[in-house]
Amino acid sequence: MTHFRASVLNSAVSAVLISAFLQPAFAAENDETVSFDFYGQANVALLFADRDGSSDTELVSYASRIGVKGGTKLSNGIEVIYQLEWEVDLTDLGGDDNLKSRNQFVGLKGGFGEFTLGRRDTAVKYLQTGFDPFADYEGDIKNIFAGKNRTKNTISYFTPMFDEWQFAASYVLSEDDLVDDGQSLTVTYGDKKLKRTGFYVGAGIDRDVNGRDLERVVVMTKLADTTVGFMYQDQQRVDGSAQADGFVVNAVHPLGDFTLNAQYQLLDTGNGDQSSFAAGIDYRLGSKTTLYGWYTGQDFDNLDVEQSFVAIGLLHKF
Repeated sequence: MTHFRASVLNSAVSAVLISAFLQPAFAAENDETVSFDFYGQANVALLFADRDGSSDTELVSYASRIGVKGGTKLSNGIEVIYQLEWEVDLTDLGGDDNLKSRNQFVGLKGGFGEFTLGRRDTAVKYLQTGFDPFADYEGDIKNIFAGKNRTKNTISYFTPMFDEWQFAASYVLSEDDLVDDGQSLTVTYGDKKLKRTGFYVGAGIDRDVNGRDLERVVVMTKLADTTVGFMYQDQQRVDGSAQADGFVVNAVHPLGDFTLNAQYQLLDTGNGDQSSFAAGIDYRLGSKTTLYGWYTGQDFDNLDVEQSFVAIGLLHKF
């Protein structure tokens, strides 16, 4: 039965990707403008881990993925958009455990902004996209702070850009009558890549999202060639317990084909701190291929746990 489910799932993914490639020919017959992008990344590292005195060496697939996204332009300047993305484990999991759903939605886009329905990163999660240089690794913000949520049954809305201002909202429909629907709201100013503006600022709140309420502020700017970032967050469970607050500071410095990264996190739980320091170096082998290495050390005072990680990996995007 397991092999049957895996076969069905893999066949479904293949059908989606094949249909995406066939779509332009079909659309051309109806004089509609169609765009799509088949994309993905393969990211595998050799990880040396010391988890509270227990050492281990393993291969890890870090958010390797495949997906297709695109849209069809309709009348009146409106476009139907979609994205279907899956995480693929290149090292450990096989069968029907190998594919994990990521952003998968359909919606409309136009002068009114962007409106989607489905499974999608919340508005607050988008604040840290492009901010965290160790995203998907052991130094990821999610290992200390709440708020990195990709929620199902989600209605998302992004306004058009007003100068450099943009507002976003996620409404998460609860399937449990005892759990309130969730809301995630943000306002941002600027460009995270710091090409159009000299700084980027974002602020957001989550209410009843994955059992948490939180407030988050993110700031990014450049000091000479170095991109520096700062995040502050206050979080608690929806019942008011487990209140904690803390900050993240990071820096990214390009050096020819190399990029140097560093990040420090500290969360005060009221019952001891949780902290993490990460440092790494990326070497660009090509426009879409990166060889990298990093170190991450974590100290969870409230759990009396210390752990450290060293990784050497290869990332290829397509």
